[in-house]
This record gives sequence, C-alpha cells and structure tokens, in this order.
Amino acid sequence: MPLKKGTQYEVVRKLGRQDALVQLKTSPQARKKWPQLPDTVEARLLTRSLNGKERQVLTSMVDPMRFPGADIVELYSHRWEIELGYREMKHSLQQHRLTLRSKKAAGIRQELWGVLLAYNLLRSQMVKMAASLKGYTASQLSFHMASVYLIHELSCMPYLSPGTIPKRVADLEKQAGQFVLPERRERSYPRCVKPRPQRYSVKTMPVRLN
Repeated sequence: MPLKKGTQYEVVRKLGRQDALVQLKTSPQARKKWPQLPDTVEARLLTRSLNGKERQVLTSMVDPMRFPGADIVELYSHRWEIELGYREMKHSLQQHRLTLRSKKAAGIRQELWGVLLAYNLLRSQMVKMAASLKGYTASQLSFHMASVYLIHELSCMPYLSPGTIPKRVADLEKQAGQFVLPERRERSYPRCVKPRPQRYSVKTMPVRLN
C-alpha cells in the first residue's frame, strides 16, 4: 500500500538501498476497533522514483531474500489489474447483471464463491496459455474472449470420448495467440478533487484603491 503523506515512522533496520524495516504506531481508533492490535507494527518501506516522482510503498513482505524489492515495486505498478479483475467478473462472468439470483444470505455467499472460483479457474488456464507465448503474461490476454472460448470448450468435454480429452485440453494452449491484446498505452490518472461550485461570482477586473 502507498505510504500516506505525513505518516510518522521509525527506521528499525536498513535492508538495502531505499529499502528499510520501519515501525509505525497504530491509531487509538484502530486499537479501539481491534483491541488485540499492538501499539506498534513493523512493515517494510520501499522507496522508488517513478516518472520523476518519489514513491513509497509499505508491505508486510519483510524478507528481502524471498521478496526482492524490485519485484514488489514491479507488482505494485500493475495494481490496476485488481480493479480490472473485478470488472471482468461483473461484466464477463455476470454478464452485466446488477443483482444476484439468490434471495437468502447463504445462497448469496454460495453464488459469490462460485463466481470467484470460476474466475480463478479461468485465470489459471489463461496463465498456462500465456506461458506458451514468449514474453507474454496472462494479463496481456483478453479475458472476455478467452473466457468465452474456454467455457465453450469445457462445456463440450462431457460429450467427448475420454481418450480424446487430454489432446483437447492441450490444444487450448495453442489458441493463446488469438487472444493477445494490443499494447496498452502508458496513462496516468492521479487522484484529484473536483472543484466545488462557488455561490458568488469571481471578480476578474482589478480594483482601484484611489
């Protein structure tokens, strides 16, 4: 998560250049909500320069050997994929439906878990498909087109003879090339606040004092 401006912390140990283990105080509001929360927590602080601006990221992955700082920063730059994942579930799997079919809490939970399970199974297959393409990842494949293709192929499996299924599954990866998305433009949309409308008109002419 990004470090908020003005956050106070104490450096516990340097882990490397622009990489440190820090200690942060928990707020009274947080301790009231979660009584088991300690007075302080330790986290890893990574500092990098992106597009000429210094960015600081906090993470709970404090082991620099298991989690190199460069890898964490690279993953953080792709955090927008999380929002795209929510959109893919709502638009592709739910087909733009605004409501779920279930009317009871247990049914709603079951339906949501089903959507999450289906999404992860499709994504898992897309990872295998992307691995067959040199230099591509699953996020560079169209989820909508790939999911339509995969769901159609999987729905046909029960009608195939068992001996032909392994070859049919292997053929799924061979179709990965047709789902490659065009290169995404590098765009940035910084958070900003919309201007509040003024009740009074703005004076534009200079005022003479004498």
